Amino acid sequence: MRVLLVADIHYALKQLDWVLAVAPRFEVVVIAGDLLEIASSVDRRAQIVVVETYLKRLSQLTRVVVCSGNHDLDGVSPSGEQRADWLGRLGHLDVHADGASSEIGGAKITICPWWDGAESKGQIAAQLARDAGTAPGHWIWAYHAPPAGSPVSWGGSRHFGDQELRDWIMTYQPDMVLSGHVHQSPFVRDGSWVDRIGRSWVFNCGQQPGPEPAHVVLDLAQNRAVWISMEGAEEIDLAAQDAAPQPMQAPPDWITGEDPLPAAQQPA
Repeated sequence: MRVLLVADIHYALKQLDWVLAVAPRFEVVVIAGDLLEIASSVDRRAQIVVVETYLKRLSQLTRVVVCSGNHDLDGVSPSGEQRADWLGRLGHLDVHADGASSEIGGAKITICPWWDGAESKGQIAAQLARDAGTAPGHWIWAYHAPPAGSPVSWGGSRHFGDQELRDWIMTYQPDMVLSGHVHQSPFVRDGSWVDRIGRSWVFNCGQQPGPEPAHVVLDLAQNRAVWISMEGAEEIDLAAQDAAPQPMQAPPDWITGEDPLPAAQQPA
């Protein structure tokens, strides 16, 4: 299974156009939070309408997984915690979103919302406990914030990660955690787009300006991951115990589309 990870689009419509253009090359597209932008001059309600239109078009091309980030919150729970209500209304679009646990291509993807307090944190804890041990193959989490104390949460002067996530990773050891949130981690000294915690691989694709978002491509059949940004491309062998990212001269054909998905693997 080939997976495209992007995050922190922040209502950059040209980046969503790029995701639409490349989506047919992948069996799953994961957008790990912050589709909207709090500081935009465009009203939040209008942003949601536009982004929902993009997600509908994406869902017609491939499987789509979306978790909420801190910029995506548009509602308040009865207990007063912020939440992304609009993502809970995407079922009719065939988009897998907050709180869902979806089996796609032999993997279970647990989609965690942004938590704002004890109630929503408890909901994630219950969700992970429920899904533990049920994955038919890979167990993958979509979770906007990266784990604390990792190069993927390093901002250049301190870590901005989620300690609860790190604790959950240590408890359950999922195969992969797909995140974003800390924009600069892959671009700064001592930061990275990939890390390993126990036997769990964790990824943060980072955020960049321009029409093409920084992104990570996973090929689960080949146990490979590639990060592509304006700084170039790096890859890592996920089957190796002590692997480190290696620079690439150019993305391989299986990413660029010159080696398309076999017909049997095309999204339904």
